[in-house]
Amino acid sequence: MLAFTFVSTAAATTVVYSVAAASLIMSSSSSSTSSSSPLNIYLARHGQDEDNAAGILNGHRNQPLTSIGMRQASTVAEKIRSAGLTFDAIYSSPLQRAHQTALIIASEGQCLSSKCTSTHGSESAVQVMDQLIERDFGIMTGTPTKEIRSRCSGPGELLLTDTISYFLKPEGAESFPDLIERANGVIEDIRQQHEGKDESVLLVTHGDFGKMLYSAYYQLKWEDVLKQFHFGNSEVLILSKHSTSGKAHIFEIEQYNH
Repeated sequence: MLAFTFVSTAAATTVVYSVAAASLIMSSSSSSTSSSSPLNIYLARHGQDEDNAAGILNGHRNQPLTSIGMRQASTVAEKIRSAGLTFDAIYSSPLQRAHQTALIIASEGQCLSSKCTSTHGSESAVQVMDQLIERDFGIMTGTPTKEIRSRCSGPGELLLTDTISYFLKPEGAESFPDLIERANGVIEDIRQQHEGKDESVLLVTHGDFGKMLYSAYYQLKWEDVLKQFHFGNSEVLILSKHSTSGKAHIFEIEQYNH
């Protein structure tokens, strides 16, 4: 069941609004009269936090957003507002980097549906869902990212991509199959709460877990999703029957860390 409560590099940020996103939004809107009552789930990753800026593996560490991270959240809020997206519910990881991002999107994006504000009020619209927390990095928590390859050098300990070196089995860490199981539970809970009501939901989460939500929804191999795309700070993905698994991003933001 859902578990929730109500509650350093400087650079300019560049945002790309996907043309596919525009067609998807129009498709979602035009299907509102369909008897299928589609559910659209949007995934946002938090903005840059202090660990991101310092090149530290954060996992369950609870550092706040940097000034860049706040600007990233504001920028994606503006893009959400400009695209005319509205959400009937916003759920956030309990970690403050995600919760801060969700609050900025909710307050600056003007993206809360009347249903959402009438149920919760605009100031308490962000619901913290414990299951959206980032992967537990185990003994890698707090480690500099530059040490990943030296610390996980054994056979089968790493999956390498163009942007990230994913460690697979350090002591005490959640595995990606563990995350898939958790992601399936989140998707099922969201469906039970919102499916059949023609609703859109925003989940504000983290890099590793966000990609596993994507993998679980589209029933893709987790190894393939890790290599398929980068899920950067304050970027937004879509989970919808109107979208294909090859069209991940709604909004992409130029990245300066991972």
